[in-house]
Amino acid sequence: MKEIDVTGQKRENLGKKASKALRKEGFVPCNLYGEKKDENGAPVAFSFAVSFKELRKIIYTPHVYVINLIIDGESHTAIMKEIQFHPTTDAPLHVDFYEVNDQKPITIGIPVKLNGLAQGVRDGGRMNLSIRKINVTAPYQQIPEHLDIDVTALKIGKSIKVGELSFEGLELATPKEVVVCSIKMTRAAAQAAQTEE
Repeated sequence: MKEIDVTGQKRENLGKKASKALRKEGFVPCNLYGEKKDENGAPVAFSFAVSFKELRKIIYTPHVYVINLIIDGESHTAIMKEIQFHPTTDAPLHVDFYEVNDQKPITIGIPVKLNGLAQGVRDGGRMNLSIRKINVTAPYQQIPEHLDIDVTALKIGKSIKVGELSFEGLELATPKEVVVCSIKMTRAAAQAAQTEE
């Protein structure tokens, strides 16, 4: 996984009013969840703010990053867990980060990359990618930037499901029956088949 530095500052004032004021100044309110738990066992959030300019490089990208969060000079290794966007402007309203370490496995969605020219596409079919990411569980250093899937032998009418895949050192967390990609019959291919018959 690619690594990236993001700088933020601790938030003193919490609540809707303070968050609104932050956004006006070009900052996005964020929370970092880690090992710390409250008396009920729920994760404790560490609140901070990051400038929208800093966040752009990790939000508007197909890449999945391990983020080195530098908050008031203190460093935290984290991954982005969730982003809330404004319903009409699509501006990020709030971001949740999750602290990671070498020992504890994490579950994260990794982009799928289809490799090779499928037999079914050569025969006139159309490749259909059903999911863009597969959830994997592993210590963060073992997680790749993308999952390579060889589709060369895939024929028309056939599909590849998560259960048929395996990647070294990774546990797949997406359900086995989920279809990753399939090859659909196109009208042209159907007509060509009829002509041949």
